[in-house]
Amino acid sequence: MGGGELIVTSAAGLADALPDGGALIGLDLGTKTIGVAVCDAGWRFASALKTLPRGKFGRDRDELRSIMEGRGVRGIVIGLPRNMDGSEGPRAQASRAYARNLAEAFALPVLLWDERWSTQSAEAAMIGLDVSRRKRAERIDAEAATIILQAAIDAAANDPLI
Repeated sequence: MGGGELIVTSAAGLADALPDGGALIGLDLGTKTIGVAVCDAGWRFASALKTLPRGKFGRDRDELRSIMEGRGVRGIVIGLPRNMDGSEGPRAQASRAYARNLAEAFALPVLLWDERWSTQSAEAAMIGLDVSRRKRAERIDAEAATIILQAAIDAAANDPLI
């Protein structure tokens, strides 16, 4: 199976690729950091894990591998940064390339999930919890990854075809 076949574009596609479920990792790819979230094997709850400094792909891959192996991850959800009109710019293309590289590196299905508003939603939630500006800056990417992952697993749970 080639890496391109491992890229899925819908929650139903991810469920088809993983009929027995399994833990997932969610990623919010920034230019300087990668927000990381995880969910349980039953795809019920996503939770923020950490924010990694982003570097060369090989280093990122190794960091992610250590996280994924310890949690038995079976699939990956990556935020796809679309423009508000749904079009895709350079950041979306970079996320697609990163997804292909991860699919090839781990031989796991990768779902590209529309991440519009994820960072704003994470920021609003943390402000609502009275999280300090400094703490928000440290945790925003992991919280955005949680919102992305939770939206994907909620869509999978609510899809009548699944």
